[in-house]
Amino acid sequence: MTDSDIPMALAGLKVLDLSRILAGPYAAQTFADLGADVVKVENPDGGDDTRKWGPPFTRNGDGSRDDAAYFSACNRNKRSVTIDFSTKEGADLVRKLAAKADILIENFKPGGLQKYGLDYASIAAFNPGIIYCSITGFGQTGPYSHRSGYDFLIQGMGGLMSITGHPDGSPGGVPMKVGVAVCDLFTGMFAANAALAALAYRHKTGLGQHIDCALLDSQIAMLANQSANWLNAEVCPGRMGNSHPSVVPYTVYQAKDGFIIIACGNDKQFIRLTAALGMPAVADDADFTSNEARIKNRDRLDAMLGDIIATLDRAEVINKLETAGVSCGPINDIAEVFADPHVKARGARIDQMRADGSQISTTAYAARLGVTPAQYRTPPPRLGEHNDQVITEWAGLTVDEIAALRVAKVM
Repeated sequence: MTDSDIPMALAGLKVLDLSRILAGPYAAQTFADLGADVVKVENPDGGDDTRKWGPPFTRNGDGSRDDAAYFSACNRNKRSVTIDFSTKEGADLVRKLAAKADILIENFKPGGLQKYGLDYASIAAFNPGIIYCSITGFGQTGPYSHRSGYDFLIQGMGGLMSITGHPDGSPGGVPMKVGVAVCDLFTGMFAANAALAALAYRHKTGLGQHIDCALLDSQIAMLANQSANWLNAEVCPGRMGNSHPSVVPYTVYQAKDGFIIIACGNDKQFIRLTAALGMPAVADDADFTSNEARIKNRDRLDAMLGDIIATLDRAEVINKLETAGVSCGPINDIAEVFADPHVKARGARIDQMRADGSQISTTAYAARLGVTPAQYRTPPPRLGEHNDQVITEWAGLTVDEIAALRVAKVM
């Protein structure tokens, strides 16, 4: 069976992607991976900002520099068109595309598309079934709604940095951002999930709707147990480095040749852990017999475990603990992640070839659908690669009309 024979869950769905950077494009790529026809509208003058967010850069077949690698992270399976919708002709053309769309994704400031007639009210007037997803830093309402919001800023304002990093008073004890733009990615996932919910509602009623997705809202929602500790017990969590606020032992230890993580989730696992490391009497010590007791005596226990682990090779520790049924594993760098045999077996790396012989590699769609799996049909598009194709299919323009738009520098 070839890819073309495999059904796709979102086949036939049309998505108009007016977004840039990460959150919106990530949501749109979700639809594309599952079969939707996603058209990415970009500014003719350089396109999505992330095309220039390098180094590093991808390479053309002849070895020359292409777009920044960043762009490849969330734009595969899409078609790119270039339209300057600050012009009347360009805005008219985007409206023609929007008339055919099931979902529209944008991440302009609130009200920013109204002057072009591309806001929700304007689009819904001629396409009432449209699911119009707006992604912003702070949402469509509220005193901060006018502000721009990048992921780094939201990690700080949304509380994530207050619980990430080493504690005050320790070396390097300052608030720290996460090493990938998680607020953008959280928001992209919420946006895709909400749009699919809206799609199910439209299937029942025929009605579209406006979706308001904010990075700050998404980050706060993902605080999970940390926000629950404050909301229900007025315990304001702080930075604990690699330690867990509610579970011990659950941290990083240094073996002779590298770092490992041990995550011991219950008392039975702790008994197995101490036995595997040759210190079974520790599990009978009243200071460590329960998780609550271990939290009170965290520093002493971590020091005891650390002293033993420091005498062993990383592989030796992992083998002992895996055999004992205790969760553990190495801290891998990105190169080690993709060299891992389990990661290879799961197919986490996707390699796609372009017509010029160049290769673009991305990470796989994470959920494995048993009947309608994600497919990787096309690599991230070059800027304006599908202008004629899309404008003919979606907008119904002729060759001469498209040529006239090029002359007018609309495309």
